[in-house]
Amino acid sequence: MATVTTRRGKAEADRPAGRDAAVSLLVPPDAGLRVDAEGFERLCAANRDLRLELKADGTLVVMSPASSDSGRRNALLTTRLTIWNEAARLGYSFDSSSGFTFPDGSVMAPDASWILAERWRGLSPEDGRGFARIVPDFVVELRSPSDTIAESREKMRVYLANGVRLGWLIDPMTRTVEIHRPGREVETLTRPGAIPGEDVLPGFTLDLSGILTDDA
Repeated sequence: MATVTTRRGKAEADRPAGRDAAVSLLVPPDAGLRVDAEGFERLCAANRDLRLELKADGTLVVMSPASSDSGRRNALLTTRLTIWNEAARLGYSFDSSSGFTFPDGSVMAPDASWILAERWRGLSPEDGRGFARIVPDFVVELRSPSDTIAESREKMRVYLANGVRLGWLIDPMTRTVEIHRPGREVETLTRPGAIPGEDVLPGFTLDLSGILTDDA
């Protein structure tokens, strides 16, 4: 099994290893040098401790685990989305470990996402296998200290270009939330206490305490 050394794409700034620390990626012999959808699934299976994403051009993105603080915030985010979803029973919620294959060939794992029930249930067995070939209706990116705002916004651009109906970019460092909607200008909210799910997530309002702010 070959080993490829690459740069962390999402190392937390407060980690001793730092943003430019190298990580080792185990490559199964049958994965090949070209990273396509099939090879990417093999890479992920061989490197379960790493978070990997695949860009549309075949570029592999290696991300380190989230810091404890980012993980805490993300847990609150996913829990609140899931609690609403369990009561509303309108769809399915997913955490940051859930990858999806987009129409442009990229494989991405939003920090939190949600898919309308009838769309998820309508997947063919083939499309639902592995990294499901479906675009979430709703996604959230929670910016970590090592993510540049340009990187985070580029992710949101890719999400919407592939069919996401509503996206939130939550930035605890600036205490802002960017709301991304197809065909509309990005709306930026400063220090909001909560944000509504609009017509995509009817009846859902995300309480941002402990997520955008430091309070529990």
